[in-house]
Amino acid sequence: MKSDARAWGPTVAHGILRSSPEDFQVTERLGREPDGDGEHLWLWVEKRERNTVDVARDLARAAGVHPRLVSFAGLKDRQAITCQYFSIHLPGCDNPDWQRWSIQGVKVHSADRASRKIRRGTLEGNDFVLLIRDVQGEDEDIDSRLQIIAKNGVPNGFGPQRFGGNNIGRARALFAGQMRRSPSRAKRGFYLSAARSFIFNQVLVQRIADQSWNRLIDGDVAMLDGSQSFFIPDLADEETQQRLDALDIHPSGPMVGLGAPPVFAQVRALEDEIAERDPDLVEGLQRFQLQHQRRPLRMRVTNLTWEFPESDQLLLRFSLGQGSYATTVLRELIDLKEPTDR
Repeated sequence: MKSDARAWGPTVAHGILRSSPEDFQVTERLGREPDGDGEHLWLWVEKRERNTVDVARDLARAAGVHPRLVSFAGLKDRQAITCQYFSIHLPGCDNPDWQRWSIQGVKVHSADRASRKIRRGTLEGNDFVLLIRDVQGEDEDIDSRLQIIAKNGVPNGFGPQRFGGNNIGRARALFAGQMRRSPSRAKRGFYLSAARSFIFNQVLVQRIADQSWNRLIDGDVAMLDGSQSFFIPDLADEETQQRLDALDIHPSGPMVGLGAPPVFAQVRALEDEIAERDPDLVEGLQRFQLQHQRRPLRMRVTNLTWEFPESDQLLLRFSLGQGSYATTVLRELIDLKEPTDR
């Protein structure tokens, strides 16, 4: 998203995040636990400064299986300390001696059997503990902005992690047949996701600009909070407005693909206009058979607490649903700088 596309006005402070991995901690909420029996071994893993995909490969190597037999629900930040489940498919096999594994930056805290593998995207969300250092700003202004965020949520944009160094450029090259070699299935998935996310963010930027990112307008499709379910709301219905104010439902934006989007009127015109700016991305996504989906334009920030452990530090704790980014929350609060020693 554009740096100036902020819903609640300019940031109220400056600071530094990720001076060390311990400053950015993430704990996955999968929403279920292993049931104790089955062909899959679930590992509760803590990783430090490691890429999720690379850790999955290391776990496969340690267990002596093909990387395709290791799965996880979601990608987690590399410059962080994160905890999440991985599953290994071990039909007819005993548990490996996981307690003796030595993997750089990885601790396996527990392991248990389960009847099902962990599938990508099947998680409730993540809990975050973030320490921002060298904070410059008034405590009262920070308090006020965080109260607004806790009550009203923030735009549900995709963070810079989704786009990598040049995933949009690679997506365009893929769609144009200009890649020297065919990318792996995983890399192709990154490029396709980046293309969809780019278009969604452009719609969200426009909805922020016209102050409709958190309200329903003519032709909108509403989504239930924490769900992929959507419906066409009655804008004149008082209960609809109450549910919108309570963050129980949200307006939605496009995840472009095959099929006619369910929006109409004002929203359809806006989304069509933005899609027409990047016809190569739209046509490429459709050619790869991705189906049109919807994503909430607004995210709820739950369990939000904060404190100032030192005069120039801000400690934040909050929870987000599946697919939402902590950095997107922070951009409504603080202008972050990278640490100079990284």
